[in-house]
Amino acid sequence: MNISDLTLRRLMAALTAGILILAAASCGSRQAQKPHKASARAAAAHPLPDTLRVATLYSPGSYFIYRDTKMGYDYDLVSRLASDKGMVLKLEVAPTMADAIALLDSGRVDLLATEVPVTAEYRARVLPCGPENVTTQVLVQPKVGRGGSGLITDVTQLAGKTVTVERDSRYYHRLVNLNNEIGGGIVIRQLDSDSIITEDFLELVSRDSIGLTIVDSDIAQLNKTYYPNLDASLEVSFPQRSKWAVAKNARWLADSIDAWLGQEAPRREHADIRRRYFEMSKAAPSFDISFASGHASPFDHIFKRHAPEVGWDWRLLAAIGYVESQFDASQTSWAGAVGLMQIMPSTGRAFGVSPDELRSNETSVAVAVKIIRELDRLFKPRVKDPRERLKFILAAYNAGQAHILDAMALARKQGLKDNVWDANVAEMVLLKSNPNYYNDPVVSSGYSRGRQTFEYVNQVMDFYNKCIKHIKK
Repeated sequence: MNISDLTLRRLMAALTAGILILAAASCGSRQAQKPHKASARAAAAHPLPDTLRVATLYSPGSYFIYRDTKMGYDYDLVSRLASDKGMVLKLEVAPTMADAIALLDSGRVDLLATEVPVTAEYRARVLPCGPENVTTQVLVQPKVGRGGSGLITDVTQLAGKTVTVERDSRYYHRLVNLNNEIGGGIVIRQLDSDSIITEDFLELVSRDSIGLTIVDSDIAQLNKTYYPNLDASLEVSFPQRSKWAVAKNARWLADSIDAWLGQEAPRREHADIRRRYFEMSKAAPSFDISFASGHASPFDHIFKRHAPEVGWDWRLLAAIGYVESQFDASQTSWAGAVGLMQIMPSTGRAFGVSPDELRSNETSVAVAVKIIRELDRLFKPRVKDPRERLKFILAAYNAGQAHILDAMALARKQGLKDNVWDANVAEMVLLKSNPNYYNDPVVSSGYSRGRQTFEYVNQVMDFYNKCIKHIKK
């Protein structure tokens, strides 16, 4: 036998073995599918509960309350599931993932509608189902580097660069490993996380306070809607999957959820919800308006007509209108707020006004004034000074009154003045995005993007002060 014959026989043997392995794997795959198909049939026959008991976590992605309206990627999707299936949604918010798992283990809830990692540790206790989220850790950097330098496009370029992360976080440990992988040279800077959270690091990069950081890609994607000057395209870790979860013995419920999500209408709705939270811009307006015409806006006459109803300077109403919509009455925000004064549809309905009617500039300002009047009544006994109370009203107009009452409660607990905005309640508003504070027993409404509210008050007051200088009362 020559070498060619021997080689050919070895190739044929290897090919035959490969075919056998593939056949065995195929059989194994079909066998693995049998229980799943059986459980899918059982799911079709299993009656869904009248009430779907759901646990979730406060976060900018899963669930939060904004302008007194419940929202969040996971909340919106599970609400649609319950509605489509004719179930009443009963929601319970857990402080931590461990607490959420405990609720599922105890039978107090049927479903965890939040991102539960698909790992061996969690799969031993729960059954993954529902929407899949695949994330990696990514480098966050300005789109234009410091000093006009180009983007970092390869991890080896991190040598000699300073990367700032949360102290002793998973980002820190990944950075240590990455530094070893590239042969060293990364300057790792850690910040204490008692009063700073992951989202804050993206703001610091956006403001050029730090150069680089590392976060999960879903956090980066969501926050880029607030900070469009950031890039998060460079992955620095392996992907991590996460899904919703049910109890191990609730395969029928998992299959029902997966079957529902596989239908065309829910699939489209899922894409729309994801786009709403992770793609639609939420960036604050830039102040480039000119007062050369002697007018604050095309709607000055409307502001002047309604301002006396609350005893306000009409220019203050104009300032709210500019920060809310930049005087573009056709706008609909990512949260669903509409019109000149960006009124939430649920708020409009509370005043007997439909979403279509809120498109009217006159109606929008009229409803805004009614909201301001109610907020003034709410805060007047608590904040006697009218100048201070103005800032509380503006903050509540932006975030919803519940979050500002929470911040006042936190201020009292921290020994601060609960009737003073600057350096007191404003500081607690900023901390409402930190789980150490929004999970505090004195807090009733959980997570809030406090930085947005803090900046909103400043933006309205800045625009108002410019109006005072340039526009006659």
